[in-house]
Formats: sequence, C-alpha cells, structure tokens
Amino acid sequence: MGTALAGVTLAISGCSSITNHRGYIDDETLIAAVQPGLDNQQSVRGTLGQPTLVSQFGQPVWYYISSRTEQSPFRQPKIEDHNVLAVYFDEAGNVVSTNRTGMEQVARISPDGDETPTLGRERGFLEDLFGNIGTVGTGAPGGQGRP
Repeated sequence: MGTALAGVTLAISGCSSITNHRGYIDDETLIAAVQPGLDNQQSVRGTLGQPTLVSQFGQPVWYYISSRTEQSPFRQPKIEDHNVLAVYFDEAGNVVSTNRTGMEQVARISPDGDETPTLGRERGFLEDLFGNIGTVGTGAPGGQGRP
C-alpha cells in the first residue's frame, strides 16, 4: 500500500508546472524610491542595481527587465508575467522620468511553417548517408563528373 501511495504522489508531482524567473527581480519599494529630479545614474545603480540593458543611441535610458515563465511537462515555456522598467536620464545623468510596461507590450510571434526554404536540389536520407561513397579523390563534389 505504501509503494502505491508513493507512486501516485510521484506521478502527481511530476505533472506540476515549473516556474522560472528571469532577469531583474521587481521590488516595489526600491522602484518607488527612484525620484525624477532627485536621483542620478549613480544613485539609481545603488538603489536598483545594474540595469539589464542600456540604450546605445539617443536619450540615455536604462531598462530593468523581468519575466516569469511557467512550463508544463512536455510543453514549451509560456510567459505568465513580464515587466519592463525604463529609467530616462538627461545629458547630465539626472533622472528625468520612469516608465513601466507589462504584458500589454509582449508580441506573440507564430512562425510560418517548420522549414526554411532554400535553393538547390532536394536530397533524401539515403543520398545524404551514402552520397560521398566513391567520390574521395576524384575532385568532383557529390560524384558528378566521374570518368
């Protein structure tokens, strides 16, 4: 009886979802502490830590990105929560404003098919497997042009 109960418990626990957190861990108290006009890049780094991304062009912006995914057994991970905190700075390095976005900015992309079209001829499995037999040393790729 004990073995059956252990087997059922193991089967149920094996079907649970795996939660994974990626990126910056949001802390509402620390985020609220960043004040436009009062803070600068040094104080923001001390409060929030190193940003996930830094803008390379235009106005200086630091991005703190976090996401939480869940994955059921034998399935692809699914984004459950996604947040981006953008901290905008002026040229002197002082905080101008902050902006938070979430799941409303996530774009779901569905690829068109599972093959990439390529130019050239189609080769079968056996041709891929045995295609180079007899071509070593002839100088011709794929056995073409042999005497």
